[in-house]
Amino acid sequence: MTDLTGKVAVVTGSARGIGKAVALRYASLGARVVVNYFGDDQVAGSTVAECRAAGGEAIAVKADVSKVEDIERLYRSTREQFGRIDIVVANAGFEIVDQPVLEATEEQFDRIFAVNTKGAFFTLQKGAKYVADGGRLILIGSSSTASPVPGTGLYSSSKMAARQLVRVLAAEMIERSVTVNTILPAPTDGAGVFTDLAQDAPEHEFFARIRFGQRLGRPDDVADAAEYFAGDLASYVSGQSLLLSGGAIV
Repeated sequence: MTDLTGKVAVVTGSARGIGKAVALRYASLGARVVVNYFGDDQVAGSTVAECRAAGGEAIAVKADVSKVEDIERLYRSTREQFGRIDIVVANAGFEIVDQPVLEATEEQFDRIFAVNTKGAFFTLQKGAKYVADGGRLILIGSSSTASPVPGTGLYSSSKMAARQLVRVLAAEMIERSVTVNTILPAPTDGAGVFTDLAQDAPEHEFFARIRFGQRLGRPDDVADAAEYFAGDLASYVSGQSLLLSGGAIV
């Protein structure tokens, strides 16, 4: 079992969905967790309470990852509260799907790239600066960067830049023994555009035909991978992308 006792983990966009699952998992393994969020204070507070109930210390820090000054404040607040940073999970982002490239607008482009590209870049860049030697940097990417999917031109291209950044940053962090890796979740029930997916939605039937367990992915599947990358078993793994698709070809 992974032991994160004494480790400090910053998880962006972790009030709900995949980020919440990762934060809860780390807390259950003994980590002190910083729940970053941008929206609802009450939802973030509830996640903090769940992290504490799971066995870890936790605080919430409101910060917009599309603003570098907010990212700096997020890390500053973490160090002021806990004294160090050991794990950073760059998860914050949002999706625009079923959007043909020919219909994409400049406003949509600016919005999604501000969070998914700029936000991820500076979360990882500043995280690399402040993380302790031997630490972990983890990007939550998207399976849509693994193969072209119609309707995801804006989304997948906004995610691809950070995926390449992980490979470069991994090489640059070797001397400090900091690993840098990416998790590529396929469509996940309870996250992103599938956050409120009804149990009788046709997506369930479709994915049941092509996935292990005949189901959509779940946030805990991503938390499993995030646990691995954060733990000792992954200490010699860096610059890698782990596709979580349940065996589906994407």
